[in-house]
Amino acid sequence: MNSIEEVVTATPETAVSTNPEQEKQEAEVEVTGAALPTLTVELDENGPVSLMEQLLNDPASRPRTFEYGQVLEGTLMFKDSGEILVDIGAKSEGIVPNREFQTLSAEEVAGLKIGDNLLVFVIQPQNQEGYTVLSIDKARLEKIWRKLQILSEANEIVQGDVVGFNKGGLLVELEGVRGFVPSSQVSGLGNGPEAAKQAELARLVNTKMPLKIIEIDRGRNRLILSERQATQEKRDAQKERLIVELEAGQIRDGVVTTICDFGAFVDIGGLDGLVHLSEMSWSRVNHPSELVKARDQIKVYVLSVDENRKKVALSIKRTQAEPWSQIAASYEPGQVLQATITQVANFGAFARIADGIEGLIHVSELSEERVQHPSSVVKEGDVVNVRLLSLDPQRRRMGLSIRKAAPDYDGTVEAEAETEREPVGATA
Repeated sequence: MNSIEEVVTATPETAVSTNPEQEKQEAEVEVTGAALPTLTVELDENGPVSLMEQLLNDPASRPRTFEYGQVLEGTLMFKDSGEILVDIGAKSEGIVPNREFQTLSAEEVAGLKIGDNLLVFVIQPQNQEGYTVLSIDKARLEKIWRKLQILSEANEIVQGDVVGFNKGGLLVELEGVRGFVPSSQVSGLGNGPEAAKQAELARLVNTKMPLKIIEIDRGRNRLILSERQATQEKRDAQKERLIVELEAGQIRDGVVTTICDFGAFVDIGGLDGLVHLSEMSWSRVNHPSELVKARDQIKVYVLSVDENRKKVALSIKRTQAEPWSQIAASYEPGQVLQATITQVANFGAFARIADGIEGLIHVSELSEERVQHPSSVVKEGDVVNVRLLSLDPQRRRMGLSIRKAAPDYDGTVEAEAETEREPVGATA
């Protein structure tokens, strides 16, 4: 009888592999449940690895742990006026107490919807109830600090609100972060009296200003800024643009920045140009402060542009009509006018009858009596009546007389050649 081969059918629980190479094998077993992921059940020489052991060894299945200062992104699960619950991947939701979302306006809170993403800051990893305590306010603040760090590294200019000042400088706020601008980093303060500096700092409160970050230390909550550097960088860029755009003959809006003996500097949009004393007015001007003061807004005429030296010459008087061009229509010899003495010289006195219009009262026309020196009859600032003797708009000259303007003068105005009396260079 041939050998008989027995076939033994075993149940899955009792089946044993007769292949030595299959002593260790893996079988895919899908474990279903609300909280359990799909796992691979491993068989080793000691038998199946327990499900609990696999869960403990799987990093994805371990509960997350948090530390103070972590900034996380979570999902809004619940909200009311007292608290907000946020899913941050922990075994329970994190809680944001009312005091930790004060930076949210009522409209922002009302606009929050279940499922919205929220940035939160861990302030307590676990409270007595097992919740992670979170803060939206601190998360916002941390986000701004990180943004400021990026802007600082990129050497960018930021905008800040001036919220106060002290003896040392300005207190500013940038999206909720407080910073400090030392007085030395505020342009325009100068080296004047301390009281004047404080008044200027006070004037800047409740204004916006460009700022450059010169020191940032998140750990010490230290943020130092410079308005001077930001303004200078901005002006340099504007200056390069303006120097190309400007042309002689243009009229520009400007702001007076500095006044000196020889003229005034005017900012025309990032570039300071000089208005020389001779270009301040058609009238005689002894000092620019007679006409303008710092921060005055004026119009100026561009006289010339030097691109190589980046200098611009400006004029105030050329924004107005040249007075002598219209004088013939307004005045004629024989008129009695009111005039102001502007200058006294050995040969007579100059008198202004209108802005930009001055004439000469020759020493012989000051009085009926002999005059040793004009200063014995008139002085600067005196207001007198004069008779117009002669008029020469082309040469911008006018002959005046005090003695012939007297009420009892009954003579006629002869055509006098006043220019023959005037010493060379004695022009109005």
